[in-house]
Amino acid sequence: MTTTQMTMQMTTPRRTALRTTAPRTTVPRDGAAAEAGVPGDVLVGGAQAAGELGLGRGEFARAVQLGIVRAGPPASGGAARYARAELERVRSAEARPGGLRDRIETVAGAQAAAEVVGVGPSRFTRLARCGHITPVAYRINRYRAVVWLYLTAELREFAARQPMMLRGTAPPPDRELMAAGADLRPLKWRGRHVGLLLKRTADPWERAAVLASVLPEDELHRAVPDPAERIVLAALAPPLPYGHPQAPAAAAVALRLLKAEPPEEVHWYRTSLDFALTGARQSKSTGERGPT
Repeated sequence: MTTTQMTMQMTTPRRTALRTTAPRTTVPRDGAAAEAGVPGDVLVGGAQAAGELGLGRGEFARAVQLGIVRAGPPASGGAARYARAELERVRSAEARPGGLRDRIETVAGAQAAAEVVGVGPSRFTRLARCGHITPVAYRINRYRAVVWLYLTAELREFAARQPMMLRGTAPPPDRELMAAGADLRPLKWRGRHVGLLLKRTADPWERAAVLASVLPEDELHRAVPDPAERIVLAALAPPLPYGHPQAPAAAAVALRLLKAEPPEEVHWYRTSLDFALTGARQSKSTGERGPT
């Protein structure tokens, strides 16, 4: 098994129950959202939901990304909505004030993350590049460099769980990776990102679209030779991550992070997409869009 395969912690798509009925029109984009409210519950938009939870826009987006807050049925225009019952569930689940904010707090860059862990920036960079710590998001700075974001709670947990990694010399596998110039941060982030997206939908075509979105264009064409199916997958593709830059130069840098690159990783997503499409083609369900 290669180092890339050993470090990938991805959720293999499960075959969902096949349906032969017409496409749904009311099933939410979020697969877990079926539990996020009850019939007749009051639904509010994202801005209002964030305010009711005492979160800023970015904090709320992170809570949704992590599955802490589950979306309800979308509005007619596709905008996400949130059930009041779901917001109350989130509030009641917190044991103390500020607990939710602690769970979603992030730090940006190696310097800030190293301070949380209690090591120097160079050691933290090595730990992250070797795949011991997984970023939760990215930003592109004004120099078009990638700045990785980390969950503060996860950094503290890592420091408590792996104190021996915070001192002494690097273990042989890490030395080999660093000598080879490896950087597993993009791969680890993609694995986390895809896993979270797959947890948010049970629809077979939407799950296939998540996997397709990570494949390079030429690889996707080989995996899905039917142009009509590629149109469906593109229409159902997940939105860009929150914080994805709008400026063309920065966006071009960020877009490279969204695509699988090492051959082993590309093969993994290609195999997973083949499996997901087998179930999707037998199921007539396409969420709210796609062929019937």
